[in-house]
Amino acid sequence: MRPGGHESSKATMWAGAAGRSNPGMRHTPATTPSALSEPVTIGDHLTLAGRQRGDAVAVVDNGLHVRWNALDAASDQLACGLLGLKLQRGDRIGIIGLNQVEWLVLFYAAAKIGVAVVGLSVRYRDTELEAMLGDSQTKVVFTLQQHEGFDFIAMLERLGPRLPALRHVIAIDGSGLNSLSALAATPLEAGRLSAVRRRVQADDVAMVIYTSGTTGRPKGAGLTHRSLLAAATAQARHTRVTAQDVLHLANPLNHVGGITCGVLTHLVGGGTVVLVPEFKADRMIALMQQHRPTLLAGVPTVLTLLLMHARIDAVDLSAVRLVFSGGSNVDAALLQRLGERMPQATLMNLYGLTETSGAIVMTPWERSNADLMGTIGLPLDGARLKVAGAQGEAVPPGTVGELWFKGAGVVPGYIGAAAGQGFSADGWLQTGDLGTVDARGVITLKGRAKDMYIQGGFNVYPAEVEALIHRHPGVVMAAGIGVPDAVLGEVGRVYVIPKPGSNLRESDVRNWCAEHLADYKVPRQVVLRDALPLTPAGKIHKAALRAEA
Repeated sequence: MRPGGHESSKATMWAGAAGRSNPGMRHTPATTPSALSEPVTIGDHLTLAGRQRGDAVAVVDNGLHVRWNALDAASDQLACGLLGLKLQRGDRIGIIGLNQVEWLVLFYAAAKIGVAVVGLSVRYRDTELEAMLGDSQTKVVFTLQQHEGFDFIAMLERLGPRLPALRHVIAIDGSGLNSLSALAATPLEAGRLSAVRRRVQADDVAMVIYTSGTTGRPKGAGLTHRSLLAAATAQARHTRVTAQDVLHLANPLNHVGGITCGVLTHLVGGGTVVLVPEFKADRMIALMQQHRPTLLAGVPTVLTLLLMHARIDAVDLSAVRLVFSGGSNVDAALLQRLGERMPQATLMNLYGLTETSGAIVMTPWERSNADLMGTIGLPLDGARLKVAGAQGEAVPPGTVGELWFKGAGVVPGYIGAAAGQGFSADGWLQTGDLGTVDARGVITLKGRAKDMYIQGGFNVYPAEVEALIHRHPGVVMAAGIGVPDAVLGEVGRVYVIPKPGSNLRESDVRNWCAEHLADYKVPRQVVLRDALPLTPAGKIHKAALRAEA
């Protein structure tokens, strides 16, 4: 399984598809015209895009320009390879890979035959992978052989005896018989594939994504064709995606920020996705210099590091028409810096969860600066919101409650051990996020319910304190938690990354907070750090901070 490499894998995969390597070929999709009149599955949407967009570039990966018709053709052929592994509708495969075109072809191939992809991170190790692969009953794992010195093949071989459902481990970046490139060379059986595709339904699970595990054991959300496409369609319409758009995608594909907010939004709306294998500021800057972006998106950590990069001024950002930041609470200071760097662009906040299959709230186009800087926006088309009190009752505007959602991309539920959790008796998704809604329906996020702490009888929301600290000129990033205190019950502790050269002191942070906040909100403890722990999705890992407190 060791021989071969990433580039040979790519070359083999595209040798038989109507892409750059063989532009003269014509591919007849393995589907029926009636299936494309009203596409309801991810495979139908890709086949329709292949017919309508043809030679337009869908994906750029390490210099390879993959066209829509080639992506459709390659995934048809690989789907036949998956059928050869005796996979059938309802089964699950795992992918351990970077943001690379092989990942996408696997995803689309699996979707076409009703097989769900279990999204796995290259940062996961044996404990996490054993739990996820076992809970999801994954039958085949496609994996990089190694990444940054870690041997995934050896690890999966060790785990194999404890995973009775797992039948095959296949190298994404190999070239032998037990490799993705060999499977991608499977002859196309159009008739057989068409018959299988006709059985795939909109409510079949297309992807299983495990929550990041910041609160105990990860839960596997079952994202369906319907929920993924609903979230992608709502975002594509709201952001007005066109065939001319170019997005650099560093959000990992095993996360909704990558697969839905990036890939599927452009499957629905058009445009080109430039894959960033994993976020490295140098690499992303270089790709942005090669392919001028029209959209810029990322979690606040990514956008902050890009703006701080020494070469950011060498990137032509004049074509950027929209910047949206998600995955965390509103960071007004970051939004201000983004606006100064790209004054022609519209700025938006984005709020979504794994369980909403992607974005479910975004800043409206017509908004005040105060709304942009202080709120997350309005629910997208098709979504319904309830701000719920302790007994599940709707609370009045302006009252803090838990954000509950229905409709749009909300998943039907969890799979495996977590089935039945996370939803109210009448079907509302209980997010665990606290917020308020005003008379216009605009939502202000207060933070995670589990993050709130009580100091001397007063509720403190770390998100509010973090937002203020981010405005300090000497601060790059901040994260707040509550820690036990013998007198007050709990007090606030904030972890702060100072801006290089700022000479920031702990007392500077406390004094800044004391000038702008009620005394009980001022953190009693300030810890200066060079870095903060992050989840695989790039969010600050507060559970790790609480564990060391």
